[in-house]
Amino acid sequence: MSIEPAIQELIERKLIKQEKIRDEQIVKLLERSHKDLNTAKAILKSEIDEEAAFTYAYLTMLRAGRALMFSYGYRPIDGLQHWTVGEFAKRALGISFENIAQEFDAMRRERNRFTYDPNIPVSEVEAQDAIKAAEECLTFIADKIIEWRPDLEKSITVK
Repeated sequence: MSIEPAIQELIERKLIKQEKIRDEQIVKLLERSHKDLNTAKAILKSEIDEEAAFTYAYLTMLRAGRALMFSYGYRPIDGLQHWTVGEFAKRALGISFENIAQEFDAMRRERNRFTYDPNIPVSEVEAQDAIKAAEECLTFIADKIIEWRPDLEKSITVK
């Protein structure tokens, strides 16, 4: 499970650091990610707030990405944490994750836009697309963590 060459730049740029991560932290992040996904779906179904549904879909991806980082024994350092999580996932998972990584980055930028500019609404279609991408991301990452860390398979109940 060594990806050192792929992430060396992130280490050198002081965007990530190695840290002893407990297995429980990885599992809890995946569980929270799954809860975020269900929350996004419930919000969208209730037709209350597309922006909130989009935000929870984004949080699904962010937390799944953090779980991935943790499974490798790394943590993002203050500053560009959201960007760093996406970049780490892209480098760790390679070409098979490329489309999901691009979607995560687009969602990160979109979330920043509507967070700081209330004149930018989120449509129902955008929220639906975000939820679909989040579900794909969570499943992909959970499967990869289990593949690399089979000792966690019994603890990981979300996919």
